Amino acid sequence: MARETQANRLDRIEEKIDKLADAVVALARAEEKIHTLTSFSKQQSEQIQSLINRIDKLEVSVASNASTVGIINKVFWVIVVGLLSAVTWEFIVHSNIVN
Repeated sequence: MARETQANRLDRIEEKIDKLADAVVALARAEEKIHTLTSFSKQQSEQIQSLINRIDKLEVSVASNASTVGIINKVFWVIVVGLLSAVTWEFIVHSNIVN
């Protein structure tokens, strides 16, 4: 009977050790997942920061281009008005010569 109780105790101890081993394996897997997620999060954070930097540079470039386009637009309209004025002047001059 003493051997049976010892065998039962050993079986229970063995079951507990097996459960502990399973728990340790589960903890190791969870730790690995946490490490992977942390690494992934860090990588995405770096990519987001890179995109923010690119957008900031793009905003500066767009502002510069808007200024340049504004100047070109004004020059274009000055040329158009000048040409229209010259054509109108020519019509006036030629109509006065004929009369």
